[in-house]
Amino acid sequence: MYCLNDKQIDYIINDISARGVEMEALQQNLLDHICCIVEQNLEVDGDFESFYQKTIKTFYKDALWEIEEETLLVLTYKNYYTMKKVMINSGIFSAFAFFAGSIFKIMHWPGAGALILLAMTTSSLVFLPLFFLFKKSETTNSKDKLIIAIGSINGVLFCISMLFKIMHWPGAHALWLLTIGLMVFVFIPLFFFNGIKNETTKTNTIVTTIILIIVAGFFFALTSLRSSKQVYFVRMYHHLQNEELISRMQSVKKDSIQSNEIAKLSNEINISCVKIKDLIITDELGQKNIPKDFESKEMFFQENNIRGNFYTNNDGEKLLMNLNELINQYNTFLLKENPKAVIKNSIQDILRMSEFQSNYNLLEATSQIQLFVLQNQIIK
Repeated sequence: MYCLNDKQIDYIINDISARGVEMEALQQNLLDHICCIVEQNLEVDGDFESFYQKTIKTFYKDALWEIEEETLLVLTYKNYYTMKKVMINSGIFSAFAFFAGSIFKIMHWPGAGALILLAMTTSSLVFLPLFFLFKKSETTNSKDKLIIAIGSINGVLFCISMLFKIMHWPGAHALWLLTIGLMVFVFIPLFFFNGIKNETTKTNTIVTTIILIIVAGFFFALTSLRSSKQVYFVRMYHHLQNEELISRMQSVKKDSIQSNEIAKLSNEINISCVKIKDLIITDELGQKNIPKDFESKEMFFQENNIRGNFYTNNDGEKLLMNLNELINQYNTFLLKENPKAVIKNSIQDILRMSEFQSNYNLLEATSQIQLFVLQNQIIK
């Protein structure tokens, strides 16, 4: 059995590199194969260089670098089909998860927020980026690639802005306006003027542009042009009006004919509502009350999802669960004494679909409960 020395091994690796094979891993694989063939088939006193030249020719048809091209092609197509499969599966998953999440949201079933979050995240971080890579590889025109890139970015922004709106996260309005602006002022003009120049795509470009304008117009019609700050100021004024009305009704003389049980429950409901509102406002403004001059002081808080202190086992959730129980007890007593005075327990809906309830919704719900309870106490 022939035994190769270090000099001969260096000769082989240098020759492989000189023949155009640049991939280090492929060089090492070829080296291992050739060394095995030489050592197993060459006689001990045989001519190494002559045998090597005959052996290396068996690895290619015209040139050795063809092996590297074939290897790259195999790797590319392997990754291509893998990425294509991931793109298709992620697209199907995103569509299914969003559809299911929408149904769960409508039916107020638990898990709706998680499904929508998964759908939007998968669509914006997996499906659309892979879609861009595939579409980009199908064209060599730099303008077409730019349009595909802007369209993909627009799609990602749309998914993220929709997620922010559904989940009541801060910055949703600004993201939505950015998405609409990019679509109307950048993507649609580029798409139209680039496609209209080509006679083969002219008709499809015009039709598609019309559809895009209709869709953009529909989105724009659903967009509030009023600044988010002004919207929050209006809602804070509405809350202060409710607080003033509650204060005035509390100052009205109460009837004493209510049973002790109902009077006690009325007081406990009022205390629970005040604590919940104080918790929300303190979390947002750092103080329990909204000052009357909040607008001049630029004091406002954005509409957010009622998580944070209202997560499982936190103070906010405990207060909500206690208020829910108090209202149920209150309504049970009223059914016996005055069924027409039974109040709607909106806290049950908030507990059931808390991931879609905003801080403003909870403020209004607790104020309404206080008003109904006070109405039942006032002499008629």
